[in-house]
Amino acid sequence: MSESLTCDVVVVGAGVVGAACALYTARAGLDTVVVDRGPVAGGTTGAGEGNLLVSDKEPGPELDLALLSARLWAELALDGLGKAVEYEAKGGVVVAGDDGALAGLEKLAAGQRAAGVEAVPVPPDRLPDLEPYLAPGLAGGMHYPQDAQVMPALAAAHLLRASKARLFTGWKMTGVLGGPGGVVRGVRTDRGDIHAPAVVNAAGTWGGEVAARAGVSLPVLPRRGFVLVTEPLPPRVRHKVYAADYVADVASDSAELQTSPVVEGTPAGPVLIGASRERVGFDRTLSLPALRALAAGATRLFPFLAEARAIRTYAGFRPYLPDHLPAIGPDPRAPGLLHACGHEGAGIGLATGTGHLIAQTLTGRAPDLDLTPFRPDRFPEEAA
Repeated sequence: MSESLTCDVVVVGAGVVGAACALYTARAGLDTVVVDRGPVAGGTTGAGEGNLLVSDKEPGPELDLALLSARLWAELALDGLGKAVEYEAKGGVVVAGDDGALAGLEKLAAGQRAAGVEAVPVPPDRLPDLEPYLAPGLAGGMHYPQDAQVMPALAAAHLLRASKARLFTGWKMTGVLGGPGGVVRGVRTDRGDIHAPAVVNAAGTWGGEVAARAGVSLPVLPRRGFVLVTEPLPPRVRHKVYAADYVADVASDSAELQTSPVVEGTPAGPVLIGASRERVGFDRTLSLPALRALAAGATRLFPFLAEARAIRTYAGFRPYLPDHLPAIGPDPRAPGLLHACGHEGAGIGLATGTGHLIAQTLTGRAPDLDLTPFRPDRFPEEAA
């Protein structure tokens, strides 16, 4: 039997970004409904590593958002969510294999420090103090104490629980309810209509489809990535550890397979190994070249992993926008529609700041960050 609901804001998407939007809009006093055609964290969030990183962001709008988000994640952890979402303020270590990579890392860190990032140079002879099992012969590194980690699916679930928003999973959005002049008045689902003066598009990789239903274009594309998971191991990887070339891979526009080693331990014991990137649509086919490259990169950083068994792998699709910035805020082409998607591989880390900014916008407060760089209408129509 179909239902008809009324609320102040309906969030489309029950991943971590949608969950954060629900939390902060509800805390701002708005009656919030969240809908998702699948389960909580059933898309990109459930295939993530849980990175809350400032270390991999170049100075600019995304780094500003990452710093805001890091502060908000830390506040949530202090408020009692930390244990529930497996929040670990473990810090990150970025390592350089040669002098050229080290020079690039030092230049990046100098710009990051000017934006408020704590970046501590680590000479090669001090790397074992931070990571005793790192490979010898590295040129040096940088320690980022502000980097942290959560368990993504738990984060989405507990943010939603804390929001006390009404949650409807298994509800497929089929259209947008409209008013005069293209004003958005809610969403239509296969279970009934949800009437609201504001709709937040937090559909991740499928954000372009939601936008299209409202009659606007948003050129979100999927960027596939694999993660290798080892058997449970003794705690040997203390930080989030990755090679300096990871930052360049994140910023690359290439559609071809790119891999750079990213290694981190988990409270349960398994080590997570990334990161690969390639644009192949929504193809989930297992890629042996990608997995071999991940394993090879990880063992170059941590030779002890050569003896560890990989017990599973999983794939996810990062919601990619052409300029590597998410779309956040109101869409002037469809009044009542706001976007909170396109965070690529940084959605877990940027979720809290995104939700906070969306809530500020909906309640008429000046947002803590300038939303101009994140405008959803910044792309030419032919880019969609």
